Amino acid sequence: MKRFFPYLLSLTLTSFAGTAAEKPNILFIAIDDQNDWIGCMDSHPMVKTPNIDKLAARGTLFANAHCQAPLCNPSRTSLMIGLRPSTTGIHGLRPWFRDVPQWSDLVSLPQHFAANGYQTYSNGKIYHSIRSQPKTEKNPEFQNWGSRGGVGSKPPQKLIGTTPFGNHRLMDWGVWPDNNDDSTKGDYDVASQAVDMIKNMPKDKPFFLTAGFFLPHVPCYATQKWFDLYPNDESVLPPMPEGDRDDTPRSSWWIHWKLPEPRQKWLKENDQQINLVRSYLASTSFVDDQVGRILNAIDDAGLQDNTIIVLWSDHGYHLGEKSITGKNTLWRNSTRVPLIFAGPGVKSGQKTKKPAELLDIYPTLVELCNLPSLDHLEGLSLNPQLKNARAPRERPAITSHNQGNFSIVSEKWRYIHYVDGEEELYDIVNDPNEWTNLASERKGVLKSMREWLPKIDNGPVPGSGARVLTYYDKTPVWEGEPIGEDDEIPHDR
Repeated sequence: MKRFFPYLLSLTLTSFAGTAAEKPNILFIAIDDQNDWIGCMDSHPMVKTPNIDKLAARGTLFANAHCQAPLCNPSRTSLMIGLRPSTTGIHGLRPWFRDVPQWSDLVSLPQHFAANGYQTYSNGKIYHSIRSQPKTEKNPEFQNWGSRGGVGSKPPQKLIGTTPFGNHRLMDWGVWPDNNDDSTKGDYDVASQAVDMIKNMPKDKPFFLTAGFFLPHVPCYATQKWFDLYPNDESVLPPMPEGDRDDTPRSSWWIHWKLPEPRQKWLKENDQQINLVRSYLASTSFVDDQVGRILNAIDDAGLQDNTIIVLWSDHGYHLGEKSITGKNTLWRNSTRVPLIFAGPGVKSGQKTKKPAELLDIYPTLVELCNLPSLDHLEGLSLNPQLKNARAPRERPAITSHNQGNFSIVSEKWRYIHYVDGEEELYDIVNDPNEWTNLASERKGVLKSMREWLPKIDNGPVPGSGARVLTYYDKTPVWEGEPIGEDDEIPHDR
């Protein structure tokens, strides 16, 4: 692991040569739990995201981009420090990577920009949990802190009633606030403070400005005007054939054995399937509107020609597909995410199907801004594809969810390997919904895809918890509880 340590924070205090005009600004937009239901990604036929679509038209859309983990903490940690979850051992919702001794001093993406003359600003959810730091704290993640973001206004009680698996307070959706006023929502405040920062940005330094939106993460509340964009009937539902998981192994359930997100069975029995999908779509369109406010502020300030914009989501989300809701799978619904670059150094009007990973954002921005390179980064720069959508890519996109579970996506195939050795294979060109597992039929493809399984596959670091699966002596253990061979798959308890 020594190769990850030569570039520690104490060594990054390099001098910054040049003026703000010579260095492009960075606008870094994150969306939580946003799957590929974005207009320019051609997934849900009804979704309305005009602002994100306009951004994609101004730049390059990575239409085959995938997260490093289908869970907030490992995904965001990986993106921000440039290492895979299978390298760091950050697999669950905890710990915070700075509390892990071997990673505590690793240079994060905004720290690298700050060390090279940028002013860094944070709004909303960028890391999984940290939303601000004391001004006296050594080596802050960001130099300036704005909105904390989050849910914002909440109804006095859950709108959908009691949900299984503990009636988690976040498991809720529907129309809220009921006065059609978006100004009390956390994401509205994120956009408002980002806009104010843009208007008052110092002219003598380039900026690295983040805006992290909470929605469409549950509780996905949206005001009525956003619901009105979508019909209140089954036409909004994604295709969900019965028996879709009949050709998948039992270990596909281990990685989301018991979760607060309701299963599709509960949605059907409680008449919530349409409500959930409309809530998700409405929340997506609301966030798109907030993105538009920030993009307009960049244009109004005359910064569009010298600002690199990158928009991403930390992972996807199931809305009933594969019999579940939520993330925590290695299928398309969980791993495929929007990833868009626009601005100087980026060709406009491009859509590339070359595989891309969120891990690639860090080295891409470093190269675009001509910053010193870092030895520890495991991602690949996307600059070849930013110039030419057909430029070759050295490897597929790799997602992991706990030790031993991987998804590997090329332009043609999705290969899934589970910790017990079970496998799945999908032809994502002819079967984009991943309904037919071809693992038993295409042994040659399986062999070639297995070669991309990461050589480093570390288990959870000390202090790990929340959505952690371990597998020792051929026994799966979900969040500390063994899963028996004959245990019934939990659906509504």
